[in-house]
Amino acid sequence: MIELEVPLGDRSYRVLVGAGARHRLKEVLPAGVQRVAVVTQESIPVTVDPGVEHRVFIIGEGEHGKDLGTVEDLCRDWAEWGLTRGDCVVAVGGGVVTDTAGFAAAIYHRGIPVVHVATTLLGQVDAAVGGKTGVNLPEGKNLVGAFWQPAAVICDTDVLATLPPREYRNGQGEMAKYAFLGVDRLADLPLEEAVAACVACKAEVVGADEREGGRRAILNYGHTLGHALETAGDYDLRHGEAVAIGLIYAAELALRLGRVDAARVAEHRRVVASYDLPMNLPSGSDPAELIALFARDKKAINGITFVLDGPNGVELVEVIDQAVLLAALEAIQ
Repeated sequence: MIELEVPLGDRSYRVLVGAGARHRLKEVLPAGVQRVAVVTQESIPVTVDPGVEHRVFIIGEGEHGKDLGTVEDLCRDWAEWGLTRGDCVVAVGGGVVTDTAGFAAAIYHRGIPVVHVATTLLGQVDAAVGGKTGVNLPEGKNLVGAFWQPAAVICDTDVLATLPPREYRNGQGEMAKYAFLGVDRLADLPLEEAVAACVACKAEVVGADEREGGRRAILNYGHTLGHALETAGDYDLRHGEAVAIGLIYAAELALRLGRVDAARVAEHRRVVASYDLPMNLPSGSDPAELIALFARDKKAINGITFVLDGPNGVELVEVIDQAVLLAALEAIQ
């Protein structure tokens, strides 16, 4: 078992990574918790025992269940049950569950504790850690949310054996991102160590910039096109698949801006291909629609903004010429 910490002063919290970690749920609950609202989905074959009175609340499947209606339903169900600030939410699932349950916990009674039990590879290496919560609007992904740090995160690597191959690769799309954020030889690490290495990288960035005032934006590498593809395609692509294409696009964009050379683009393609992830736009993609969606991205303040590789590493780059955006899209059609 590997134990890590997200360093946030008196709000720091533990992340447990390893086989059987979910069986340690009771020890990471906030002191004095009397009842737990367990939020999960019907499709998730993982159960937990918080060791106190608890009730299970089921939310809908997929990104379409990650909306304001689901948040309202959860809050009303919790109110009917009588959940209080002295109780706790436990989110059991992938990014859809932890994002949605975490946001509901952030706003219910103006904030109650939440513990994430991440059951997917994507959730373990990324979504469950860092305190970003949120839901989708028809206009875009994760446009409504809050920063709400969990009380703890559990990443039980045993449960990853239950994932279908496509869902496992979905998580590898987020893992591929970390290969360009300073995690060395990621593909060579045993699974438990690979998950822990991604968590450690994210924890360090979040500890330095909790609310994405600057450096934390690098964790969105590959996500600007990724989120646009998810929205435009009505979530036919999984998040990690969309991010994988976004990584290739970001490299092609950086090449056209003179930030990287062709060898660095080839490295991006090698890493993404090693996980058997897509690297080209889905057929029928509309470049004009994608560029319009870029402008709705949460990073876009003074113009279209991307996280791009370059001589100083991965960083934010603002106001990119649309002709360059189109040329890079053509390179991945």
